[in-house]
Amino acid sequence: MMGPSHALSGAAVWLAGSWGLYQFADYEQSPLALAVGTAVCAGGALFPDLDLSGKVTRNQGGATVARTFGVVSLFAAEVMEKISLGVYYATKLSKDPKRNNGHRTLTHTIPFTVLVGWGTTWLCATYGKWAVIGILFFMIGLALRGLFDKWAERAGWVIVTLVSAAAAWFTFANLPGDRGYPLLGLAMGVGCFVHILGDMITRAGVPILWPIPIKRRMWTPIRLPSKFALRTGSKTETVVLRSIMTVVVVLSAIGLVAPSVLERFTTEL
Repeated sequence: MMGPSHALSGAAVWLAGSWGLYQFADYEQSPLALAVGTAVCAGGALFPDLDLSGKVTRNQGGATVARTFGVVSLFAAEVMEKISLGVYYATKLSKDPKRNNGHRTLTHTIPFTVLVGWGTTWLCATYGKWAVIGILFFMIGLALRGLFDKWAERAGWVIVTLVSAAAAWFTFANLPGDRGYPLLGLAMGVGCFVHILGDMITRAGVPILWPIPIKRRMWTPIRLPSKFALRTGSKTETVVLRSIMTVVVVLSAIGLVAPSVLERFTTEL
């Protein structure tokens, strides 16, 4: 799947899940908490593609996440790609093919998803709001780059970086005291997992079962049958799938906001 589709899927899943918690578990979140969770989950749904590097010195190529903050994020993607490729060759079995890049390997696995979610929670619990502001800066940037890709392309990475910094600082200033913020770790983990599921429905698939060996392969790609699999960038993805996810986002947002608006309106009457 393409970057915008991944980001939109993360936002849709988080808002739909929040609506479900509100309806069936009476778990209510403030508008700021909803916005933060949605942004982090949308950004997290792009994060696994940090293993797709581009041309650092030319500020070109790479996945959506790699282009978010210019050469800095491109360099981070280069490092992650090499780490992923190294882990691939360190753990591959006889039937695993040779590779010249690490895309869709380590960062597209369940252990990586768990590590990202746990690591985010640990950082927030250990370093408090200063860790939160750093995570928010990075995730809001990814969310902007994914959800508003046309605007981000025109604006450039400098504007995206400045907007991300301003939004992160605003959130930092308005969040309550140091509480650990475990929902940030959950949002990151959910976003990464949604990314993996999104890539599973494409023709390339992902090694979601790693490190479980299957028929002398450690990195077995799991995917839908070819006749059902999605072709990346096809009309099915960019029109049909994104339209469905947009509807989910809008309906979930209305479902979350409408009760409080109606209550306020009724009270005023």
